[in-house]
Amino acid sequence: MKIDILSLFPEMFGPLTESIVGKAVEKDILDIEVTNFRDFTTNKQNHVDDYPYGGGAGMLLQAQPIYDALDNIEEKNGNLGRVILLDPAGRKFDQSVAEELSKEDHLTFICGHYEGYDERIRAKVTDEISLGDFVLTGGELGAMVVIDATVRLLPDVLGNNESASGDSFSMGLLEYPQYTRPSNFRGMEVPEVLLSGNHQKIAEWRKKESLRRTYQRRPDLLENYEFSDKEKEWLREFERDKDVEIHGKG
Repeated sequence: MKIDILSLFPEMFGPLTESIVGKAVEKDILDIEVTNFRDFTTNKQNHVDDYPYGGGAGMLLQAQPIYDALDNIEEKNGNLGRVILLDPAGRKFDQSVAEELSKEDHLTFICGHYEGYDERIRAKVTDEISLGDFVLTGGELGAMVVIDATVRLLPDVLGNNESASGDSFSMGLLEYPQYTRPSNFRGMEVPEVLLSGNHQKIAEWRKKESLRRTYQRRPDLLENYEFSDKEKEWLREFERDKDVEIHGKG
């Protein structure tokens, strides 16, 4: 996968040379290039922003430096791939979007600053993405989050290819509890089934605990979830346990 990033602060992307993303680069699975679009300004002051027509607070990023930077990337690569604008008005980012993006060969991110963008920049954009209902000082952190979540889904990036498929949200449920040695730590013991060596029972326990954790902590995720007959039985069990707990407190 090729990822291009347009930013006024290329130094912020240092973390992408570390950990899983950095290893993907080392394995030649991923190629990341950060372009400072200030290098494409045509004015003597190297300004990339200006006052909005019609007045108003703040400054807007100009279209010209970003257009010219994108033209340069397209000339080098033959295409821009999907062009992603980090913007509060965009589609809310989640695991399904990461999975969708991981199937692409080329992604280009535009990281904004100041009060906003010249609206004409959106003509070059294929996707607008938001991390949620809050405001950051720029698009860099948002881009890094999207890149990290996407890159770890690429084949052979993780040491165990089953790791990504078992992550929270990938199967519609939160991930089940996990344990490592020692089996007894300060009186807290690992569930006996995980020590049994019975892989069928372990798989069933994990599925049940994923459902239990989701039911307890993120029931909203279950609104469109398709339950198996066994999962419906477990759900009734959780509801009975909850009812007993509530009445027991009374």
